[in-house]
Amino acid sequence: MKTLTDCFGHKVRLTDERLAHILQHPEMRDMGAKIEGVLRRPRWVRRSRSDATVRLFYEFYEQTIVGGKWLCVVVKCAENDAFVVTAYLTDKPKAGENLWPIK
Repeated sequence: MKTLTDCFGHKVRLTDERLAHILQHPEMRDMGAKIEGVLRRPRWVRRSRSDATVRLFYEFYEQTIVGGKWLCVVVKCAENDAFVVTAYLTDKPKAGENLWPIK
């Protein structure tokens, strides 16, 4: 298990099981090393519209195995715990309350 730090200074757990789940998808095979960077220096962080305890961290990558895509790292935040649920490539960020950058 890795403990990462996000752009807000919070500790975020990334378990071996979650990382293996993420990397089993062919388009994510080369993106594992990018997860920590997206948490530390995202372009945007949005609150999920379906779960207020979930944050979506986004960064755009010009070159992925499937072309230019946004990498979204999904983090569940509890009172004293935060952990990566999943990560995926997408064409555009989902709608939601902007949490980062802080205005």
